[in-house]
Amino acid sequence: MTPTLFGRIQTRLFLVATVGVLWTLLIGPALAGMMSDPDATTGDVYRLAFGALVLVAVVGIGWELIYHALQQYRWEKDWPTFFGLVTGLPEGIVVALLLGAGLPWDVGDVPLGAYTVHFATTWVLIWLVANGPMQVLFPRWRFRGGQLL
Repeated sequence: MTPTLFGRIQTRLFLVATVGVLWTLLIGPALAGMMSDPDATTGDVYRLAFGALVLVAVVGIGWELIYHALQQYRWEKDWPTFFGLVTGLPEGIVVALLLGAGLPWDVGDVPLGAYTVHFATTWVLIWLVANGPMQVLFPRWRFRGGQLL
């Protein structure tokens, strides 16, 4: 399957809204112990984690436009699967910088350890689901360029 731009955007938003949200709800309490502020509540952890998810979804649309432009120089107009995993590095850095700047809402001090664990595990989990169960659960998704609708 060679995903279309619209298909990649749909898939990104769908996976962040399902896998990302479920994983964030599960991992949130474990991240509370990694907060730099000992008085941080679970609500503070979820504010940070869901702020990161919102940024991954919104800023990710811009990333997809950049990736689409870069892919036009490749013969098959697609990334190798491994590139999909590695693209998490620049995206994670940009999201961390935006969170530190107070976007999408002020999350306070962004503890690097908690953010890194949350972002990295969420990114890998979403990548795994996109490259495994998505193809089984949504067989037409594969043949429609990654479009779900």
